[in-house]
Amino acid sequence: MPQPDLNWQLQKMRKEWDARARENARYYVNTARASWTDEEFFSSGEQTVAEEILTDMTNICQGRNPREMRVLEIGCGVGRVTLPLSHLFGEVYGVDISSEMIRQAGVTLAERPNAHVFQNNGMDLKVLPALEFDFAFSTIVFQHIPRREVIESYVREVCRVLRPGALFKFQVQGYTAVTSSPDNTWLGVPFTDEEAVDMATRNGFEARYRIGAGEQHFWLWFFKNPETPA
Repeated sequence: MPQPDLNWQLQKMRKEWDARARENARYYVNTARASWTDEEFFSSGEQTVAEEILTDMTNICQGRNPREMRVLEIGCGVGRVTLPLSHLFGEVYGVDISSEMIRQAGVTLAERPNAHVFQNNGMDLKVLPALEFDFAFSTIVFQHIPRREVIESYVREVCRVLRPGALFKFQVQGYTAVTSSPDNTWLGVPFTDEEAVDMATRNGFEARYRIGAGEQHFWLWFFKNPETPA
């Protein structure tokens, strides 16, 4: 099947994620339940940080004080994970394709002056200030992107803004029996282990660790090669 026009696909993603955010943002951010209390929803973000960040601080901080680090979150949604990240790190920047998600994230983060969120175009980071980041993170985001070109663009852009040696820890769809469609902005394109490593190499990273190949939650640790130019 030929790929549709990229701008059309990005507009479709933006429109449908805005609609999901207006309908029930918390459910579409975390589908574990249809109805969340504030306490339950934000506790789930704290759990993500406890499981994926706090257990991995050696790789993430590399000897740095987290309170002096600037971190980036791709697909911040309504700030479920951004909020606990802002309690842990010095500065947190998040991007999301949905203006409605960003609006709600602004409410979530209203009392966190070190947290900043931006609506981006769904595939690059040009909306961000010209800053260097010490760590980048993304969870349950790329598994919804139906086009490999878009995911690879994000990887390339994250490499551009990270300091040399820094980590991009993120999760893609690893269940290769999934058949993604350009018309489906919920079910993303899958990656094999070999495809993930190739993507890292092409875009200035070392795919040092991988967990979950063949599963829905395929975690990747991409370290920016020190010799990769900014």
